[in-house]
Amino acid sequence: MIFDDEPLAGENLPILPGHDSPGRFERVLRAGHFAVTAEIAPPDSADPQEVFDRAALFDGCVDAINATDGSGANCHMSSVGMCALLTRRGYSMIMQISCRDKNRIAMQGDVLGASAMGVSNILCLTGDGVQSGDHPQAKPVFDMDCMTSLQMIRGMRDQSQFLSGRKITSPPAVFLGAAANPFAPPFDYRPLRLAKKVEAGAQFVQTQYCFDIEMLKTYMAKVRDMGLHEKVYILPGVGPLASAKSAEWIRKNVAGVHIPDAIIKRLAGAEDQKQEGINICIDMINQIREIAGVSGVHIMAYRQEERIAEIVQKTQVLGDRVPWHPNR
Repeated sequence: MIFDDEPLAGENLPILPGHDSPGRFERVLRAGHFAVTAEIAPPDSADPQEVFDRAALFDGCVDAINATDGSGANCHMSSVGMCALLTRRGYSMIMQISCRDKNRIAMQGDVLGASAMGVSNILCLTGDGVQSGDHPQAKPVFDMDCMTSLQMIRGMRDQSQFLSGRKITSPPAVFLGAAANPFAPPFDYRPLRLAKKVEAGAQFVQTQYCFDIEMLKTYMAKVRDMGLHEKVYILPGVGPLASAKSAEWIRKNVAGVHIPDAIIKRLAGAEDQKQEGINICIDMINQIREIAGVSGVHIMAYRQEERIAEIVQKTQVLGDRVPWHPNR
């Protein structure tokens, strides 16, 4: 999707009236389009070409790319580093910031640096505990959490000041996001927690994997009753499962992921389980797009990133839109 005022690659769009960022992602959502985002796998490498090759898999099929920040408490290339590389190429990036590894001084510095590089979207996360990753001996920080980091960055943007009260001469022009999990107990509390994140400054949310449409419908009904769908853009998370065995492992070992028995049974009964995982993901997206209040989907295709283009094409969720990419 090319806008009339599209600049050269690596340069920002003008900020439209009523918008907070110069990014394409915010423009797509505010225009009422069904948005698609995806998560890029950070390399265990200092080679920038690995990042470019991974991002190219998403060309023409996603509106923004999430750069994760030590996801699962495992060490990879940093979200700041990946964003520095990809914004130069013109990609629309969502920089994730985890509170696990940084205090408020470091986080505020990263926000300014990211905005200066052209990052228009920031997703605030509390972060996984270090015990779940490959450096369990690491010392966690957790100076902030997702709520207080949202409030902090919103203050930097809207009030042009650091948390200390010191003035910022040129504030970060960023669109703020958060995560949500409608599929973990206590279920009745989840819409209330979303309301708190919206109050703290969240303008979009990406959820945990959705494999249970009825649970999502129940959650979204409560969200609509509270009027939250008019205050925040909601992108449920989806992704292809590789096999029934991997689905069982995820269900038992990954906190917050709910996979119904029916999904595992469907995978187990398929001749080609990997392809059936793709088919299930496509089915999920086609059902999600019909739920009132949903603004898009967030695709997390761990080790199957090359299948995202196929998934998006088969669902036709973009219609005749082709998201901007540097190789267009």
